[in-house]
Amino acid sequence: MSEQILDENGGKTATTIETSAEQGGAQRYAPAEIEPRWQAVWDADETLYAAEPHDSGKPKYYCLEMLPYPSGQLHIGHVRNYAIGDALARFMWMRGHNVLHPMGWDAFGLPAENAALKNHVPPREWTLSNIAAMRKQFQRLGMSFDWSSEVTTCLPDYYRWNQWFFLKMFEAGLAYRKKSKVNWCPKCCTVLANEQVINGRCWRHEDTLVEQRDLTQWFLRITKYADQLLDGLDKLEGWPEKVRTMQRNWIGRSEGTFVDFNVVASGETVKVFTTRVDTIYGATSVQLAPEHPVAKAFAATNPELAAQIEEMLAQQKAAREAGDIGAIEKHGVATGRFAVNPFNGEQVPVWVANYILADYGTGAIMSVPAHDERDFEFASKYGLPIRRSIAPAGATEEPALPYTGEAEAVLIDSGEWTGMACLEAQEKMAAFAKASEFGTPTVTYRLKDWGVSRQRYWGTPIPMVYCTSGKCDPEQPQPAPENSLPILLPEQIAITQEGGSPLGRVPEFVNTTCPTCGGTARRETDTMDTFVDSSWYFYRYTDSKNTTAPFDSEKVAYWFPIDQYIGGVEHAILHLIYSRFWTKVMRDLGLIVNDEPAERLFTQGMVIKDGAKMSKSRGNVISPDLMIERYGADATRMYALFAAPPDRDLEWQEEGVAGISRFLSRVYTLVRRAPAAGEGGEPGDAARRLQRKTHQTIAKITWDFDGRWHFNTTIAAIMQLVNEAYLVEAEVASTSPEIWGETMRVLVQLIAPFAPYLAAELWQQVGDGGVVFRSPWPVANEEMAKEDEIEVPVQVNGKLVTVVRLAAGSDEAAIKEAAVADEKVTGRVVGKTVVKVIVVQGKLVNLVVK
Repeated sequence: MSEQILDENGGKTATTIETSAEQGGAQRYAPAEIEPRWQAVWDADETLYAAEPHDSGKPKYYCLEMLPYPSGQLHIGHVRNYAIGDALARFMWMRGHNVLHPMGWDAFGLPAENAALKNHVPPREWTLSNIAAMRKQFQRLGMSFDWSSEVTTCLPDYYRWNQWFFLKMFEAGLAYRKKSKVNWCPKCCTVLANEQVINGRCWRHEDTLVEQRDLTQWFLRITKYADQLLDGLDKLEGWPEKVRTMQRNWIGRSEGTFVDFNVVASGETVKVFTTRVDTIYGATSVQLAPEHPVAKAFAATNPELAAQIEEMLAQQKAAREAGDIGAIEKHGVATGRFAVNPFNGEQVPVWVANYILADYGTGAIMSVPAHDERDFEFASKYGLPIRRSIAPAGATEEPALPYTGEAEAVLIDSGEWTGMACLEAQEKMAAFAKASEFGTPTVTYRLKDWGVSRQRYWGTPIPMVYCTSGKCDPEQPQPAPENSLPILLPEQIAITQEGGSPLGRVPEFVNTTCPTCGGTARRETDTMDTFVDSSWYFYRYTDSKNTTAPFDSEKVAYWFPIDQYIGGVEHAILHLIYSRFWTKVMRDLGLIVNDEPAERLFTQGMVIKDGAKMSKSRGNVISPDLMIERYGADATRMYALFAAPPDRDLEWQEEGVAGISRFLSRVYTLVRRAPAAGEGGEPGDAARRLQRKTHQTIAKITWDFDGRWHFNTTIAAIMQLVNEAYLVEAEVASTSPEIWGETMRVLVQLIAPFAPYLAAELWQQVGDGGVVFRSPWPVANEEMAKEDEIEVPVQVNGKLVTVVRLAAGSDEAAIKEAAVADEKVTGRVVGKTVVKVIVVQGKLVNLVVK
């Protein structure tokens, strides 16, 4: 049977790898016997994967994958993510680095609490049993985690430091409590942060519309760091541009001007924010969100307007339920009131419009239909004036409307500002508004402060108390004393989803002492957002047993920043922006010196099964346990790396795992088979070719690890080396045993990051003693690694028929000539017409025939 190799783009190439089991006299490859034996060896040696002391003299390398939620069982999506990091960690050990490769558990959160409700199992018990099961799975997969640095976020030795950080932020004015409109998920029965609302729905429940409620909640002042978070993105050159763009857009920095429009004969003022104050002479109306306080004030004495506003709110709700508030059909109603444009004194009508959102900007806009597409659409619908106020400099014809030019435009019909360039006018008009006390130049952000209160049980208790003795202000929160930490989460508690946090119904938890007057007090019963746990866990890994501080600053200074962070792009806004914020706060507290948590970030593709992302909710999860039982851990994890480039989605196919298993069997047979005895001598052509292929493979794989991470072609290169070795085995093993032995040692080392069990087994035979993962990574001989010939796949009508070999550097004409002349090709096209010969240089040749 043949296995086709995937090229670097995930497509098939021409090279085929024969996988028929050529067992010869060698012992049969039996992963079910080999792997548990080596797992027991590794489990017994707790120092095997532990990082060395800081003064080891080796360069450090911090390799980290995002920690998993302990849901009870790993699936193949997990295997792919952690196999990438494991391969990299093993490679860096062999390159002589001091590697930190830890693992922990993001163990607080709603799934455990919901499971407790459903199964009547306490969340702690459910979570810890899942952790034990998943740790066992990781060990069976042969992952090289340093379990001595393990972190479990639901245990007091971790979450006490969440509480400690909260107190430090409270002292610094970064943690505060206020009443505001918040996002409420009716299914989760808790508040959500803005970042946890996706298209108007809960990030955990795609079918659940988020509601708006007025509640008093705790916030972290992430907006204080908005500029730092934005500017820092330019320094993160090792992060995917997609992630950096997503964060830039979420932070949403806008420079503009607040302008006050006073409503005639009402005493009301409408404050608008505009990034284009230079167009204000073209404003022909002011529009309010249905929930704007001024709109509500007008509606209080206008029943017809009140009814219209209720209808608009219903329209907004329907648009959110449809998942696209931006696609709402624009509808408005005139209030009959007028507001004064402070720049020219003109009275413009005040409207209420359904597409204006109360929580965006000020909830009000000045409408400039000649220079804004959305405003133009609204004005055209309702017959509002459309007045030009900017035009291209030196233009002889008026541009089509709406015209939004800025850099190339000047102001027209704009009073004293007429003729001024737009960018200059923006600055001077904003300054004029400030001097005239009807406006303010300002910078706004889409980013809002992080709401961290959760009305659920399974999370870190917020370490604040409220005096109930009457001696202190009962509404003024007070920090719990540091020496009272950790404030423990009760273990035995009746959990319900009704009436606020379940902690509020536990007197032993709620009742405490006021730290100011010593009288009676009650604890805060909200718990922290689970993203607090994952915002700093990677620092705790460096010093996970510390009982006097969250970590030793010297240890963090040695290991940080993280050299390579690996995880899903779905965390670009949630986890990654929070962890960057937390890093900057810890820097300002004097705990660390780095500005960013990770130097490089890699976002792996999803695993697809039956056309959808693999997940429990879709019922298409494949358990690695089943694959391991059938094919072994090495084959399971190696296929996850081979089937597609790691940054692309992977369509899971079990037959692919079977193919990798057969390939590993060929490797086992090749290395284990004792070569025939020979006298040796001058290497022949076959030996020199194998030696060249060996060094070319070393060079390619080293380059792949150092650069592009296309492990699918990396593994394909190992397959090609094995193919070459099989072709010349009889001759080279007997006549050039040194070259043969070198190839076998190199083969085992090259496969070690991907198939660690097999490598450990075979290293006993061909290695120089010790552990293969600590043996020096082979170094390619540059002269030998030079390509002396190339292989070009040849297709006929898109189907592979052969591979032709040519001298390296052959031009297109030579490649085309060799492809057409190959006897396998001529046999396929006899009696047909060759319409076209397509040459993709360095890739393939395709003959189009009829």
